[in-house]
Amino acid sequence: MSVKEIAIVSDVQYPLHDARAVRNLWGYIGERQPAEVLIIGDFMNYAAPSRWSKGSRAEFENDVFRESEGGKALLAELREGYSGPIKFVIGNHDSRPRDYLLKYAPALAASRAFDIDVLLGFDELDIEVLPPFSEVAPGWVAMHGHELRGLNQIPGRTAASKVKKLDRSVVMGHTHKNAVSPETVGVGRHRRTLFGFEVGHLMDESKAEYLSQGVANWQKGWGRLLVGKYSAVPVPVYVERDGSFVVDGIRYGAIQRNNQGRFVSPTKGAKVA
Repeated sequence: MSVKEIAIVSDVQYPLHDARAVRNLWGYIGERQPAEVLIIGDFMNYAAPSRWSKGSRAEFENDVFRESEGGKALLAELREGYSGPIKFVIGNHDSRPRDYLLKYAPALAASRAFDIDVLLGFDELDIEVLPPFSEVAPGWVAMHGHELRGLNQIPGRTAASKVKKLDRSVVMGHTHKNAVSPETVGVGRHRRTLFGFEVGHLMDESKAEYLSQGVANWQKGWGRLLVGKYSAVPVPVYVERDGSFVVDGIRYGAIQRNNQGRFVSPTKGAKVA
């Protein structure tokens, strides 16, 4: 029996995204045509308006509509090569404009003009919003990760802690970590293994000013769920610094390295392999 693939994308955080990594992933999706694409939150960054930027210069510099047009164009590029179902779980960054209005200008929030599906034109792009904890495969639920409190610095363990609460395997973003962590529950004949699956991020970390003072334990990547009739297998995909990655023995994206194997800029004579 064949299985179907769900490609899972998290924490693009446009316009802080790694453009090469995203372009390579869109190319993979267009070529492989998975059964479904699941964008699992924080597709947008929206530095402002938010409670973090209120009263700061960023509150006046950011343009939600201009940023949204760029994010919508990036989704349109995905849609150009892929006609299958695209589903979207809203992350905490995606909801920043809406949450800001609800808190500071509730009379304006009723218009829905700042809801992510309106800002990014989901109707036009045929993208479906999923509520958190939706079942996306047999025994698997999806969430962005901010819905339940608690973070663990060990990759995969934040999702594993949600498994214990939900009694389901969990796929999530939010942590910017890319790992699978199994959790065995039950006793005797009723023992079963559930999985916590965190699917990394697709940011250009150099654009994240808040990382300038240190290195975060993040892993760039995305995820695959290989779905059968009764279960699904989680497969993390790790993205290299040049934006390339390997799936089933095939590399997507050109390797940007010199003869010593060091990453270089595409404009500085990198070899392609």
